[in-house]
Amino acid sequence: MTDLPPVSPTAPPPDNARLRRVATELEASFLAEMLTSAGLGKSPDGFGGGAGEDQFSSFLVREQARALAERGGIGLAETIFNALKEKQDD
Repeated sequence: MTDLPPVSPTAPPPDNARLRRVATELEASFLAEMLTSAGLGKSPDGFGGGAGEDQFSSFLVREQARALAERGGIGLAETIFNALKEKQDD
């Protein structure tokens, strides 16, 4: 008999953790696009950040979107997770 590590009842199975991570990343991508469309990351004319600021602002928007998604976001990740989980169980 092989020794398997005990499974904690509160820890999601590995497949569920992977599905949740994928769903959260997809929500973060969606939020990043929405935040960009809303004008987040565009430097105001008087700020003077130059070309460097314009080039790296997308990284800031992406991290802000990821932080939003990891803290619950708009609920899109949960919907995606449930759909993926249902599809996986078929």
